[in-house]
Amino acid sequence: MNHPPRFPWNHFPPVYLHTSERFVRTHHAFVAARAGDSRASMKLVADAIPVSMLEQLAKRFDALAPVLVSPQVAEKSGLSTTPQVLASVLSDFLQWPCENRVIRSGGVGDTGYERLQRQAIYDGPVVIGLNYLLVDEFIEHGGTLANFRGHILEQKGCVIGATVLAGDDCNAELALTGTILSELRSRHGRIEYWWRQRFGFGFECLTASEARYLCRVRSSESIIASLVAIER
Repeated sequence: MNHPPRFPWNHFPPVYLHTSERFVRTHHAFVAARAGDSRASMKLVADAIPVSMLEQLAKRFDALAPVLVSPQVAEKSGLSTTPQVLASVLSDFLQWPCENRVIRSGGVGDTGYERLQRQAIYDGPVVIGLNYLLVDEFIEHGGTLANFRGHILEQKGCVIGATVLAGDDCNAELALTGTILSELRSRHGRIEYWWRQRFGFGFECLTASEARYLCRVRSSESIIASLVAIER
């Protein structure tokens, strides 16, 4: 199994969300955008971005000279262009450069266990020392963003934050707090070595949402059995 790199969060800021997932998924252009229609993606992004969010991003990151980086994502029905379109629109308004040569594979699943088992893998160029701002379409448990960040940090780039088109506020906080980490280790710490061997990182590199999901599981044996069953 390929182990995607992850790193501890070190006070990583909350993800900037433009709109709700429901707004995006019910938008008339969503299906066509997912199939690779760039015009549909442009319409979707234009309707979803509030001016107030552009102002917030500029205030928070402009002094850091960010580079917007968005992944190319292969969907079953085509090639989703929405992450690149979002980055392009932000670039036009904020006058920040874009990097769109990063490719994402994997990271597909409908359940929490599936997303944990089928880790997203990234490939593509990173320039040492540049300040990257991650751009993507959705956030759920945040694992794809965690691995996206890991890909850049492993190649000595800097990741200063992230913004996604849509998601729920409860998932915007990626950084794992000491309280959640302590609870997770109290409940399931005996399998952390197994976890590290399987995924290549320890519990400290999980997102807050991933950790909360695992904390709700009664037994550590159930976590192992559920993850192993997915790969069969």
